[in-house]
Amino acid sequence: MCSTSAPGAFPARSLTEVNAAIRAFMTARAGRPLGPEEQAEYEQLLAAWSAAVALTPDAPRTERPASAPLTP
Repeated sequence: MCSTSAPGAFPARSLTEVNAAIRAFMTARAGRPLGPEEQAEYEQLLAAWSAAVALTPDAPRTERPASAPLTP
């Protein structure tokens, strides 16, 4: 069952589910820049990922979304 934290908020999703959605989204668009609507959708996915991390007490705090660049 999905729940929302506030009116208009996206449904709560598991960290695994959101990470898979980000991977699928970026894989489908590999090799080209995102358009404005796609960028907005990607940002919504990142917000959902952030919310999932916050709702997952045992989530490693060093985990990044699937498509986030690694930094040294």
